[in-house]
Amino acid sequence: MRRRSVLTAAGAAALAVPVLGATPAVASTGTGTSTGTSAGTSAGGSSGGGSDRHRLEVRGMDISSLPKDEAHGAVYRRADGRRDDPIRILADAGVTHARLKVWVNPADGYNNKRHILPLAKRLRRAGIGIWVDFHYSDTWADPSHQTKPAAWADLDVAGLTRAVYDHTADVLGALRRQGTPADLVQIGNEINGGLLWPTGKNWGDDAGGWGNLTTFLKAGLNAAHDTTPRIRTLLHIASGGDNGTSRWWYDNVVADGVDFDVIAQSYYPFWHGTPDAAAANLADLATRYDKPVLIAETAYPFTLQSEDATNDIMYDPSQLTPGYPATPAGQAAWLRTVADLMANVPGGKGLGYCYWEGVWTYRPGDGWDPTDPTSGNAWENLALFDFRDRALPGLKTLGGYRG
Repeated sequence: MRRRSVLTAAGAAALAVPVLGATPAVASTGTGTSTGTSAGTSAGGSSGGGSDRHRLEVRGMDISSLPKDEAHGAVYRRADGRRDDPIRILADAGVTHARLKVWVNPADGYNNKRHILPLAKRLRRAGIGIWVDFHYSDTWADPSHQTKPAAWADLDVAGLTRAVYDHTADVLGALRRQGTPADLVQIGNEINGGLLWPTGKNWGDDAGGWGNLTTFLKAGLNAAHDTTPRIRTLLHIASGGDNGTSRWWYDNVVADGVDFDVIAQSYYPFWHGTPDAAAANLADLATRYDKPVLIAETAYPFTLQSEDATNDIMYDPSQLTPGYPATPAGQAAWLRTVADLMANVPGGKGLGYCYWEGVWTYRPGDGWDPTDPTSGNAWENLALFDFRDRALPGLKTLGGYRG
């Protein structure tokens, strides 16, 4: 996910491919190098009616914006208005994992190793697991943008492969050495179209091809396991309700021998289809590849109002999902629906879900563009803290879900 308009996000639709209904099922080619606990053996049992529902192991939140937001004066309050450390608020709400994006050389100096190391210490003290999200860029990476870091711009395939390995190992190794090893890691962010464009692009006339992409993925995965042997690895695309694109993508990756642990998807209802479509897609992927599935990003507005002059991503009633108003209760109901969807993935393979940037409240100077300190925040009405900095009911739903 990046700060983007609805029109920009719609560019991802160009990556859609026909549903591959005639394609034979593809089993996982890996032996499962991770030794982490699987979704099917997480704490808690099935609940109710003989279904496969279970307590979700991952009830996460992306908090990448937190260091910069705090540096610009952000404060966070419990639902009753009491000010507190936001990490403590999340932990007390039951959040299990915090997702932290990593850029290579960002213009504003945030979302890099220097900032995630102290944040990881805060998370570990609070008992929250660490989930690292490598973008392999100096800025936002998503289905429409996968720009090489400036320092890597002139590297060939071999050089980029080495750079991916070294960068991944550097960050994860530093986390392990300070006593805060990552629990989960993404090798790329919303990589429907590949990464490190155009060399690692997997579609279009200027594509470098699947071979380059899978070479880069293997480099990142190897670095993750070399530095943090017990880590669980995720490959993340943004096609939560699109089974055709999902099969096309994971079929190609698995066929090329890429060994990873978890299928991760972005699922925003305003871009990625109905809950029924997402449920069907995730159930199919879990069965087809015999892997746990995870919603790496989701969100829903608690209001359609904006706190600044920037046009928010969600601003019009036509963008809402029927039955889920843009209210605190509607936001919480959406999260309950997503959690139920994951809890009902067949075979207990629904690992959990993650709310994207739930702490990104409005503060001047912490806008979407890392090159422009005057840029605004188009996300504050989708955070899990309201315009008075108080925790919303959705936070309790996110962390307290029990199936």
